[in-house]
Amino acid sequence: MHGFLNDVAVGLLGLTTIANPVTSATVLLALTARYPEAERNRQVFRAAIYVAIVLLVSFYAGSVVMRLFGISIPGLRLAGGLIVSYIGFGMLFPPDRTREPRAPEAGSDDMPTMPLRDISFVPLTMPCTTGPGTIAFIISAASTIPTRSYSYSVHLAVITVAVLFTLEFWACLRGATTILRWLGEGGVDALSRVMGFLLVCIGVQFAINGAHELLQIWRLV
Repeated sequence: MHGFLNDVAVGLLGLTTIANPVTSATVLLALTARYPEAERNRQVFRAAIYVAIVLLVSFYAGSVVMRLFGISIPGLRLAGGLIVSYIGFGMLFPPDRTREPRAPEAGSDDMPTMPLRDISFVPLTMPCTTGPGTIAFIISAASTIPTRSYSYSVHLAVITVAVLFTLEFWACLRGATTILRWLGEGGVDALSRVMGFLLVCIGVQFAINGAHELLQIWRLV
């Protein structure tokens, strides 16, 4: 029992530190400021389901999938860095919103002139939450399993961590709706630009880490 609780605590703490649901909540605020609340909640629910699936797939099949497609951890970091930087630039320099149609409120007869973008998987799930750092952390943790007693408690701990982190992620993003009402559109726009700059920095750092790891590998070859 002690080993199970220790695995759950370490896994949940590691995921929370690396995945950082607060970052995803900020991105949600920036990208859904004009969404109806019901649609925003649907996006959050879908993202929570996707996060749970990605966590479990990364643990049980992540290394197999990466070997199958010839993807390395440095390559994953580089790709994730480019995606995060692209999203960050979009938030830092948003298009002119005065020409964007405002999404109708629930119960309104007005129809939007363009469909609302589904952001539940990209970017909320990947790469904001289960990005290259998170996937690399999970795959690294899974690689240590053969050196331990691989029993039902390990599977139970993995599923428990995935469920608890998914609930934490869902609660954090659902709380963003309250923050949105408090900040207002102007506050969200300012926060979006600050978060966009930070995401660009994070993406560039991901790319630097990936390039550094690649150079180390090539140096050893």
